[in-house]
Amino acid sequence: MKADRLFKWTTIATVWLWLSLFALLPTLLVLITSFLENDTVNLFRWHFSLQNYLALLNPIYFTVFWHSFYIAGLCSLICLLLSYPFAYFLARLESRYKSLLLFLVIIPFWTSSLIRTYAIISILKAKGLLNTLLLSLGIIHHPLTILYTSTAVMIGLVYSLLPFMILPLYANIEKLDIRFIDAARDLGASAVTILARVIFPLTLPGIMGGIILVFLPAMSMFYIPDILGGAKSLLVGNLVQNEFLAAHNWPLGSAVSMVLTLAMGLLLLMYRRANKIGQHYDEPIGEI
Repeated sequence: MKADRLFKWTTIATVWLWLSLFALLPTLLVLITSFLENDTVNLFRWHFSLQNYLALLNPIYFTVFWHSFYIAGLCSLICLLLSYPFAYFLARLESRYKSLLLFLVIIPFWTSSLIRTYAIISILKAKGLLNTLLLSLGIIHHPLTILYTSTAVMIGLVYSLLPFMILPLYANIEKLDIRFIDAARDLGASAVTILARVIFPLTLPGIMGGIILVFLPAMSMFYIPDILGGAKSLLVGNLVQNEFLAAHNWPLGSAVSMVLTLAMGLLLLMYRRANKIGQHYDEPIGEI
């Protein structure tokens, strides 16, 4: 008994130490830096100030935040619309085919996302695979200009983040009690009603989980806009990168990072609320 208790507390202490050193402490340092003043020589000056957060009210930074919010929201919506039918179909599929499809979903994680992003260039460029195919079929007569546009950035984000939406949806839908759907169908509910009032509330935690895993990375992504969007597409992630590495304005970069952290906290609160709603609907049905 004493050995079990010692092992338990040692494990907990190890996890807490790891999180404190590599999660809590860095976040605390970034928070402190965000309230300091910029110094071109020493990176920052130990003088408390709110100027970094006030600077974010500048229309230039507001435009970057709004554009990032729009891109991340649209990316999350596209991923949800593409993933939900697939995840539902996957959850209801026979086990032998389910394993194969899950394997295909996970395969992209075996390759560096940076390499996959560069591979998209060969598809979207003027003489790339997409334009060559469309020209050969006679659908277009001139190559489409997709590369280095917001459309290319969106394609890259959706391609990279789609598995992060599929997996939580699949895990949630797989636990869905089919008797709820059968009961609604027996009571004369239409397919739209079943989807809106039965399936959607029960899978809301999976939806919110997927949105969190897609929205925040899409907002803070910097290499995909750099590679596929060029200078025309600037997201919050690029702003943080530029402030830290190019402008060497660590306090302002820290302030932007803390805004992203706050957004993550708000999304987690929404997920918690969605989880409670899902638990409210997901009450066990007694045996008939």
